[in-house]
Amino acid sequence: MSEVEVYINGTYFPKSEAKVSVYDHGFLYGDGVFEGMRAYSGNVFRLGIHIDRLFQSARAILLEIPITPAQMIQAVQETLQRNKLSDAYIRLVVSRGAGSLGLDPTKTSDPQVIIIADHIALYPKELYEQGLEIITAATIRNHPAALNPRIKSLNYLNNIMAKIEGKLAGCSEALMLNHLGQVAECTGDNIFIVSRGKLMTPSINAGILEGITRNAVLELAQSAGMEVLETTMSRHDIYIADECFLTGSAAEVIPVIKLDDRPIGDGQVGPVTKQLSKAFHELVRQPG
Repeated sequence: MSEVEVYINGTYFPKSEAKVSVYDHGFLYGDGVFEGMRAYSGNVFRLGIHIDRLFQSARAILLEIPITPAQMIQAVQETLQRNKLSDAYIRLVVSRGAGSLGLDPTKTSDPQVIIIADHIALYPKELYEQGLEIITAATIRNHPAALNPRIKSLNYLNNIMAKIEGKLAGCSEALMLNHLGQVAECTGDNIFIVSRGKLMTPSINAGILEGITRNAVLELAQSAGMEVLETTMSRHDIYIADECFLTGSAAEVIPVIKLDDRPIGDGQVGPVTKQLSKAFHELVRQPG
């Protein structure tokens, strides 16, 4: 099997030779933005929307991406084809570039555009069938006035600390609350519950990333005639919910059967979760 080829600023390098400067501010300070995308049967799911979000994140941190959105789309597609991948995970990174050892972003040059196309298996198959058990992390989600979670930045230490808490508790994921003690999201995924026939998920104002898979699932639920609410949620709402599931580009749609060792509903994967998971998989396999 040939080695993965990584796109860096228009040139392709074997994975073992793909490098950026140790003075790059993405490495030194987490100064940059990224997107994670999935390709199904050669088509990148909602590629244009991912690229729009990337450029919005960059604009929010005053990072000028050196190529246009159209060129970025072409580069993503070319990277996928060059690696001969049909079903894949794509990581697109834009860093501030190399500079001095100080924080000043004006002393950097040459932002780095990096595209990696490879395989990913975030969770084993059995967890999609049996459901995840998660805990509530003590680490809260970034305060929007500090680093707005709607910016998909390279500074992911907030999420990583919560992920560590989950792993230490024997869980693959952890729920993060915001600075008001409200449900925000998990370390890498958005969260949904089904309660009394309604599909509920935290609103953008809760301090979350506006997930592209999240929005796709909301659209699917509305098309199926479900009552959908984007609202303020507490852990109480999850504890008494009938069903719970997570969404994300890498995770897709994965059920949750326990929070803080408390069974959600009957502790089994629920019918609405199964319905939306099936509908999502049908959606991503549609051409174009």
